Amino acid sequence: MTPSRLPLILAAAASTLVLGACSTMPASMYSQASLPPTVQVPAGHMVAMETVATGELTYECRDKAAMPGSTEWVFVGPKATLADRAGKKVGTYYGPPATWEANDGSKVSGTQVAVAPSGAGNIPYQLVKANPAMGSGAMMGVSYIQRVALKGGAAPATGCAVDTKGARVVVPYQGDYIFWKAS
Repeated sequence: MTPSRLPLILAAAASTLVLGACSTMPASMYSQASLPPTVQVPAGHMVAMETVATGELTYECRDKAAMPGSTEWVFVGPKATLADRAGKKVGTYYGPPATWEANDGSKVSGTQVAVAPSGAGNIPYQLVKANPAMGSGAMMGVSYIQRVALKGGAAPATGCAVDTKGARVVVPYQGDYIFWKAS
């Protein structure tokens, strides 16, 4: 081996060690402690699956409840692809009702427990109490679904008026959906 090649060999060996160390890192990429208390999952649960959703949220311009002549953007439904941390598609998210479906055909819906602000232009953090899963597979036993790490998706701040009632707008978003099971 020539001395000029030694740095290249050492760099390759170091890269292999670093990559090997990364493959043993824990899958969870977030902390409950970093979330608002209202959207933290109750004690006694463990992460069953982590997904990254990429998709869109649809809003419709409608009359405000009990406020004739006033309008607002109202959430109509989601449409997103769920991928694992490696980027492989593992399911879909759609609604109404809000439904998370794994590629194996199992699916779950739920009831919103809490939301908390997640930053300007982003939809809020969310905690959902899951209904019993339909079908057997990845969604079996899911007790809570948590929405975190959000980018975009908020309803437009303008453009909804009496003369535009019924108009729909589709807003792109990304977020992590963390599925929890009782431990």
